[in-house]
Formats: sequence, structure tokens, C-alpha cells
Amino acid sequence: MLRTVKPRNARSKRALEAREAKEVEDVRTAIFVKGTHTGEIVNGVMKELMALKRPDAISFSKKNTVHPFEDASSLEFWAGKNDASMFLVGQSTKKRPAGLIIARTFDSRLLDMCELGVDKFVSMAEFTTPKSTPGHKPMMHFASELFDTHPRFIQVKSLLMDFLNGEVIDSICLPGLEHVISVSIAPAPSLQTANPILGDSQEEDVQNLPKIHIRTYTVKLLPSGTRVPRVELTEMGPFLDLSLRRHQAADPEMWKAAMRRPKLKKQDLEKGLGKKKKNMEVDEMGDLRGRVHIAKQDLNKLQTRKMKGLKSMPLEEDGISGDSEQEEEPRQKKRKQD
Repeated sequence: MLRTVKPRNARSKRALEAREAKEVEDVRTAIFVKGTHTGEIVNGVMKELMALKRPDAISFSKKNTVHPFEDASSLEFWAGKNDASMFLVGQSTKKRPAGLIIARTFDSRLLDMCELGVDKFVSMAEFTTPKSTPGHKPMMHFASELFDTHPRFIQVKSLLMDFLNGEVIDSICLPGLEHVISVSIAPAPSLQTANPILGDSQEEDVQNLPKIHIRTYTVKLLPSGTRVPRVELTEMGPFLDLSLRRHQAADPEMWKAAMRRPKLKKQDLEKGLGKKKKNMEVDEMGDLRGRVHIAKQDLNKLQTRKMKGLKSMPLEEDGISGDSEQEEEPRQKKRKQD
């Protein structure tokens, strides 16, 4: 059962409401943690990935004795203290050299995680090409059917999307698309014969699983003579070749709670976020606009404000002359009194 925390005062209540599930979640903050032993490759990979994740990244400078697969209490404590939901733990041992663990939390509790081994790493410094601006949303490309069929690769795709995707937006300007992160899978000869990967069993030998290639490119928009520009990709780095290792799947009850969407409030329904109402829409500025259908009106009979200057004057000569004589009489009386 998931724990329920009751607020003790108004301040803690507002803090808990800010961390509740939302219809559109905020950007996931990632914490980069170094284990007791990290090599040059692990330090370089964590530095490059943190450059892609900024500004939504927190780095722990000190080394920590942390083993997520044995005890995840440290990650849960850091998640609640820093309001972060993603972790990247780097550690290198003799049994598992150059290892990276991507962990995800829900409600400050560990949801799932996956361990990846770094087989090859090419840094950004080795590419003398322009780099993307930090904080820009990347384009994600997954080039394999296994990302939609195999449970291990489905988990990796979900973790990478939450880790690198950034803020959820509805639209973006073309100059804001500066880099692409392409994730592909190396060809595996065993898939063409026995198809062991497409089975339901998750207790497979990880050595038979193909490697994952991560490539990062910058986008250059060139004129093409039409409204759609010509796109060129330039190698930016980092380049990573990863192999799958240990993993921990999410608890079914916790996964169901994490995937549940909150109910919309009455105010959100009126603003058009929920079920679409007839003759009501939200414009680009976020204002609610409605359309009212009424019968045809006769504007000649429309009641307006009664003003003396708007009254219709008679056009007859007698009426005009009579009024002029009445106006001259009081003027003469005033002169005689003076």
C-alpha cells in the first residue's frame, strides 16, 4: 500500500499540493550520483549527459556508498529532499566496469531502474562542431521495433524519454529545434533465427540482447525555396554504445498509481481543459470565449439612452419660427432688468 502523508499546517499543505500529480507534469529533475569507485569513462559520460540535461540537473560532488539494487533508501531520501524523480548513478567495479544506473521514482519511492554498461564513449570535445544551447528541448528518435515490443527495450525507451525529453509543450518554433538524440539498436543475428527476444520471459541472458547506440546531432536549417527548410544534421556528441545489464521492473500497484491521471476540477472544465462544451472554446491567449445564438433584432426599435441632443426635431417652418420667437422674449426681459 502507498503511504499517505497528512499535512500538519497550511504551509506543508501547499507544499504537498505542489508535488501532487498534474495533468501536465513539470520537467523531471535528475540527480547525478557518483559511487565509491568511478573511472574516467563514467565521469566523462555523466558530465556529458548532465550538459544535455541542464538546467534541470543536480550533481553530487562527493562520492557516496550507494547500491540501488540492494538498498534504495538513499535514493528515496534524496528524491524527497530535492523534489527530484530521476537518478543517474555511476559506478565502476571489477565485476561490472563502467556501469550506469538510471532510476525513476514516484511519490518519493523507487519505481523502476535499469543498469547499462558503457562499451564505447566519444566526448563532445572530439567534435569541432557547434553545440546546442543548454536548456533547449531535444528531438528524440528511436529507430527499432524492439522499443515497442520487447519489455526490456520498452523500459529503456521510457526511462530515456523521461530523462532527456525535457518540458512537455504543445508547439515549438523551428529555430528552437537545435539538436536530435537518436537511439538505435545494433543488429542481432539471433533475432533472425530463433527470435528469443520477442518472448514473454524477462529472465533472458543479457549477452544475447543487442547493444544500444545513442547519437547526438545538431540541426541546421537551410533555405530550400519553400516554406519548409532543408535540414542538415551535424555530429555534436556524445556518442554512446550501451549494453543492457540488471534491471528492476515497477511494482504493478505503484505503476498503476503512477499512470493514473488526476480528475479535472470544475474550473478546469470551464476553461475547456476537460470535455469540450458546445459553443465554448479557449483562444491562443488562454481566454474562454463563448458564442451566443439569438434571434434577429430590429435595430430601429432598439431602446437607447434618452438624450436631448438625440431627439428628432420637427421640420415644419411654423414650428421653427415659433421656437425662435419664444427664445427672443426671455432675452429681451433679461436686458431690461439689467
